[in-house]
Parts: sequence; structure tokens; C-alpha cells
Amino acid sequence: MRRKVLAMVLSAVMTAGVLAGCGNSSAEKSTADTKGTDSKEATYTVGISQFAEHGSLDNCREGFLEGLKEAGIEEGVNLDVILDNAQADTGTAATIADNFVSKNVDLICAIATPAAMSAYNSTKGTEIPVIYTAVSDPVAAQLATEDGTPVGNITGTSDALPVEEQLKMIRATLPDAKKIGILYTIATYKELAGDYGFEIVDTGINTIADVEMAAKDLVTKVDCITNLTDNTVVSALQTVLAAANDAKIPVFGSEVEQVKNGCLASMGIDYVSLGKQTGEMAAKVLKGEAKASELNYELITEPSFYGNTEVADNLGITLDESYVSGAAEMFDSIEVE
Repeated sequence: MRRKVLAMVLSAVMTAGVLAGCGNSSAEKSTADTKGTDSKEATYTVGISQFAEHGSLDNCREGFLEGLKEAGIEEGVNLDVILDNAQADTGTAATIADNFVSKNVDLICAIATPAAMSAYNSTKGTEIPVIYTAVSDPVAAQLATEDGTPVGNITGTSDALPVEEQLKMIRATLPDAKKIGILYTIATYKELAGDYGFEIVDTGINTIADVEMAAKDLVTKVDCITNLTDNTVVSALQTVLAAANDAKIPVFGSEVEQVKNGCLASMGIDYVSLGKQTGEMAAKVLKGEAKASELNYELITEPSFYGNTEVADNLGITLDESYVSGAAEMFDSIEVE
């Protein structure tokens, strides 16, 4: 009986050792697959840091994943995505970036300027690349040099607004307008506004709480409001629209979602397309075809016209037919998110 018990114990120990060995092998394989070293098809982990929650940035995220998918990197197949949203708080954006670094993700996608700056700072001293999108001015944000060269292992796409095309469209829509209101300052607007007979009236805001008072004051001084690319302002779009509607003046958006949600019109960019462009860049980096530090940031060069006929009717404004006939999309209702 003693021998039989001893034999059973030895058998159990040997079995446990074999199972433990199998477990270690599986864990090692999983790690290898995550980094794409020993598997036939590499798998990747990407951290997406989105600075705020609104249609423009949501479209960027959607497009980014589409761009990766078209390049053969698909969520649930060979891609794990960790998504986090800073809710328009820069401190939270920094924490998110630090967390992604601690998880040793293969790449960080940073959506909007504060998220991109935080990701760049957090990844210094690591090999984790950062691909950003919806950064209005990468040079001013110190993420690129004047010629578009990355300052480090970071690159992406810019959503710089086509200011001159926007001013032309506003002039065609409002032939008698003189003053354009902006809830924060962009130098290019001031440089070009005079060429189209406009004066820029701007006012600064720091937080979402500042928007209502600033908007109510601004609408008493201008004929229209434009340049909605600041994430704090965009997050409070309905507040801006309410003030403008009370004053019976139009608000011109910077992209399609804003026009859908109540802006009169926009000569802007398609943020899904911008995101796809970003995803294509990220795929090159993940596959080892290029380093982020080797890729200059990119722009969408052709803006598109979007208009909302319900808003136009409410304000008694006729949209210029030359723009309407070539519109990327027209809306006949206001869809508030």
C-alpha cells in the first residue's frame, strides 16, 4: 500500500510538472504573439487616447480603425485596442498616456493636440511610437519642425482648417457681413480676413464653463461665428448655437458633424477620412515598413462643402448655389446628439 501511494504521488507530481510546462509555453507564445516576434501573423496592442468626446474626434477614431483594417490589422483578429477618453482634461490625458506606456503597448494613437502632446512626453525614452490625428498645428504644438519633420518618434495627421476657403464661403453666403466672431484666436484668420472685407472679433476661453458667457457677449458684436476647431468650444457647441440663434446670426462649422448638429455650413474636412489616413500611417509603423520618426505629418488638402437647409430657412439665409451644387453632403434637418 505504501508503494502504491508513493507511486500515485510521483505520478501526480510529474503530471503537474508537465501541465506547468505547458502553461509556461502558452504564456510565452502569447507574449510573442502580442509583439509579433515568433508567430506567423503578428498581433498588436494599440492604445487610443481621445482627448474629448464629440463627433469630430469620434469620427477620427472610427476612421483610424478603418484605416488599420484596410491595411490588414483588424480589431478582434490581430489587434487589441485599449481606448480611453480624457474628457477634455489635460491632466487625465497625461495619466492615460503614462498608463499606455506602463502596459508597453505597440503604438499610441493620440486624438487631438493635448492627447498628442501628453503621449509624446510620456513615451520619451521608450521605443513606443505615437501617431496623432486632429492636431491643428503640429509645429506650434512642438511635435514637428517647420518643414514637417517629426521632433521624435511621433507623427500623424493635422486637421488644419482651410481658412481661406472658409472665408470665401462665408463671403458668398453673407455678402453684407463685416464682422466674424471667433471664440479663440487663430493668426491665419486675422491675416486673411481683410482680403475678404472681414474684421475678426475674438474672445478667449479656458474651460467649458467660460463658453456660455463668451458666446453671449460675442454674438452682440458680430454678424456670424466661425472656426470651431477648439475641442473645448466644440464640446459646448449647443451652447454656442443657442446664443447665436437667440441673436439670429449663423454659426459656420469646421466639419460635417457640426453642420449636421446645427451649424449653417462649412468648408471643412472629413474626419473619418482623416482618421483613415492616420490608420494607414500607423499600419506602416506597426508592420515595420517605416518609423514614425521618418514620416512627416500629413494633411487633407481638399476641403468639402457641407450645408444645412433647415438652419438656412430658420435664419432666412439662402446658401450660395455654386457651393450647394458641389456639396459633399447637404442636410435638411438638425440632428442634436
